[in-house]
Amino acid sequence: MKADATVALTLRGFDAGKKINGRKRHLLTDPLGLLLAVLVTPASTTDRDAARILLLSAKDRFERLARVWADGGYTGHPIDWSATQLGVVLDVVHRNDDTRGFQVLPRRWVVERSFAWCLRSRCLVRDYERRTDTSEAVILWSMAMLMSRRLAARHQGRAPTAAKAA
Repeated sequence: MKADATVALTLRGFDAGKKINGRKRHLLTDPLGLLLAVLVTPASTTDRDAARILLLSAKDRFERLARVWADGGYTGHPIDWSATQLGVVLDVVHRNDDTRGFQVLPRRWVVERSFAWCLRSRCLVRDYERRTDTSEAVILWSMAMLMSRRLAARHQGRAPTAAKAA
């Protein structure tokens, strides 16, 4: 995610793969795509390092967490570490090397959809917050608003708006 000029240079980094100067958002969702945990890091932080922090905090809050699906950036030591230290199976969903362009991957689309839901909030299109914990709080607030609107729509007897669009 691109960072605004208000974000200090020490709190942002450069992601060479995506050529972005800013921050990365790491989300842990349930199978429905509802947010369980969030971590915001400088873009220069590798996904492997962020996985340790995110999974450790999530395992403390969600004791029944047993399996996590992740994209290819989380390969390597997080797989072994999560199995031995946390007792969590980390399944990496790899992209087929033969396919060019966009490809829907099993389980991975759930998190991508959650990122899209977050980007519906104007304040999350770009990272404006000076501190990473404030940025995480804004993401949590945005997802809480989304979930409360869905509950209110279901309570009133009409279908949630996201289901109509899908």
